[in-house]
Amino acid sequence: LDDNWGETTTAVTGTSELSISQEEVVGLGKGIQDRTQDFRRYLPLAVGVFVGLLMVATPLVFLLLPAVMWPDRLQACGAACEGLFLSIAFKLLILLLAIWALFLRPGRASLPRVCVYRAFLTTLTLLLTMSYWLFYGVRILDAQDEDYHGIVQFAVSLVDSQLFVHYLAVVLLELRHLQPCYSVCVIRSTDGETRHYNIGQLSIQRAALSILEYYYRDFPLHNPALLSASKHRAAKHLAGLKVYNVDGAQPSNGNQSRAMVAAANKRKDSAHNELYYEEADYERRVRKRRARLVVAVEEAFTHVRRMKKEDERATPSDIMDVREAALAVFPSMARALQKYLRTTRRQHCHSMESIQKHLAFCLVNNMSPKAFLEAYLSPGPTLQYGSERWMADQWTLVSEASVTSGIKQGTEFLLRCLDFSLAVTVKGIPYIRLTEEYIDPKSHKFILLLQSETSV
Repeated sequence: LDDNWGETTTAVTGTSELSISQEEVVGLGKGIQDRTQDFRRYLPLAVGVFVGLLMVATPLVFLLLPAVMWPDRLQACGAACEGLFLSIAFKLLILLLAIWALFLRPGRASLPRVCVYRAFLTTLTLLLTMSYWLFYGVRILDAQDEDYHGIVQFAVSLVDSQLFVHYLAVVLLELRHLQPCYSVCVIRSTDGETRHYNIGQLSIQRAALSILEYYYRDFPLHNPALLSASKHRAAKHLAGLKVYNVDGAQPSNGNQSRAMVAAANKRKDSAHNELYYEEADYERRVRKRRARLVVAVEEAFTHVRRMKKEDERATPSDIMDVREAALAVFPSMARALQKYLRTTRRQHCHSMESIQKHLAFCLVNNMSPKAFLEAYLSPGPTLQYGSERWMADQWTLVSEASVTSGIKQGTEFLLRCLDFSLAVTVKGIPYIRLTEEYIDPKSHKFILLLQSETSV
């Protein structure tokens, strides 16, 4: 037999009409996952809309059913009963506005689990409504109660109960977490950027959502280009290590490794000097590019002011638009700005269109050159840049504890995206004991004795 049969043998296989490729399998799994996510996203909304409509329509149905089913046997509704109609109308209007203000708001994020308090409030509302329906069916529908005033009072009591449930929702969803109870430390894994925040009683997933909102507002934009310097330096040191065979003998791998380790130890003493001079040279180049950029921008703005004064004396047809002025002065500062952004490794954060738009905005509002340069001289928060620069639109919450459980002392979880992660550590705010010490105002009084004789 041929020993190389794996390379020389040809296998003939048949293809079924029901065969499917690996790409189609991956696409099928992705489609199922997308449909599952859409179902999980819209199911709570559908349940909430159903419960809300049921809650608002139930008091009205309580009032209409007796008038439709046994109108001849109902007692007349007096002035007090008609006043309750007015009360129900205004209470339902207030309840609708309150529901709109609290629940009918655009969603900020998609959480991995259902909010416990929302599920509790939905269940409580369903239990309340079903209890009233059960009592209404047994005591009013079956008996065909003739006291219409009592039926109206029963509907008023249901609306009052619904208002109290909404008050409970405001307390649980909006007020409970306002008082700070914990201090969280957020550390970005790539560059060690750290922030501290105070938060209240929240579940882990709600705390993660609040931290991400703080992150986009407070953290500077993540710049992977700034992290490549240390990797480049380490690779350069390893590439500089060479092992020579002096005697012509073939060295073993162990001898070669020991030789490289010894050479690395010798170079370790000079590594800090190289780092010092690299950072000093980088800072010198940044200051040089910054100075050139500041001068170029100041000259461009001076030119714009001069053109503006000339336009005041020109005819209306010769006046230049602000957008045209921005396009006219942009080339004079473009080269200096491009070199500065390349030196600071932030050229990918600003496009030419965004720079021109920012320049036109500064010219329209009569801003100074320093106001224009502030967006480029120092890195701003993440939300200052376009969403295409964030590189973090989908986050994964990694936690040992259940994400619906509340945070407590020592809770740790991770927020992970494609390029980096945020490590979060929770610590409780200590109990502060504040005492009072009374100082008698008379204890501050003293007498200054001056001698009449002084030395000459």
